[in-house]
Amino acid sequence: MKSPTFKIILGSLLLTTIFACNKTETVGNAGEASMDQTSMVETSDSISSAATMQVKDKQFIKTADVNMEVKDVYDATIAIEKSLTNLGGFVTSSRLNAQIISDETFNTSDENATLVRKFQTDNTMQVRVPTGKLGEFLTFINDKKLFLNSRNITAADVTSNIKLAELEAKRNSKTSTNISQLKINKDKVTMANDNDSESNYQKISSFEMNDHLKYSTVDIYLKEPKLRIAEIAVTNTKNIDNKYKFNFVYDLKNAFVEGFYLIQRLVIGLVTIWPILLISMVVFYFYRRRKETLKIENSDQKS
Repeated sequence: MKSPTFKIILGSLLLTTIFACNKTETVGNAGEASMDQTSMVETSDSISSAATMQVKDKQFIKTADVNMEVKDVYDATIAIEKSLTNLGGFVTSSRLNAQIISDETFNTSDENATLVRKFQTDNTMQVRVPTGKLGEFLTFINDKKLFLNSRNITAADVTSNIKLAELEAKRNSKTSTNISQLKINKDKVTMANDNDSESNYQKISSFEMNDHLKYSTVDIYLKEPKLRIAEIAVTNTKNIDNKYKFNFVYDLKNAFVEGFYLIQRLVIGLVTIWPILLISMVVFYFYRRRKETLKIENSDQKS
């Protein structure tokens, strides 16, 4: 028995970020280049005020989105994962990708060569960190940056959603009591099932709400500002190919053997078509006899 009010609860829980109290920061080239000690202190304070905001009788679901450039994506990723472990958080996804820009091989000897690979590495991460440690975590990753492209910190006020969920739970309990007092019939069973189903949805929604209140979600995008170069030792394949490309004695022997096999295949082919050959010989024989007979008759007529 899913009421319109219950649907409002689910819709509210799913759309909390839309009705959020947002704090967004975007840093451009000029701002980063001119950042002095004072602005760094202001940035730290800004992280604290947005990520650690607490208001009496208010509850917030906090999220963050950080896009920055680092010296080494892999090292920064490992450092972030260690920091999360120390803070009691965890990684939900991490996709590290090395985009290869070019590959070029240079031969250094008859056997060896060096593969020079130019590439750029980035990583897209999503992590969950205890909400009380969000400001500390954001300060940590801020220290790892070379350049901050953007940072968005969101605190969504869900106080009314939680209150509405509590009221709906009470209403659901009261409805369950009223249903139990009805006479047993088909409609009572249906109503009881619908009410239990609605109660389950409410419990799951409350669990998810508490989880988002306890752990903040942080999306992180890491990228290296310039191409990196890797020198990889490989084999000189060109010289190996030339070494085994042609062998006169071996190829001459194979050619002789292949010629012998070809003769065998021709003989077998001729034997296979022996009826055609026999018929051809008979036809040719009678043709010659006929031709000789005509020649003799013409000679007799002339004489």
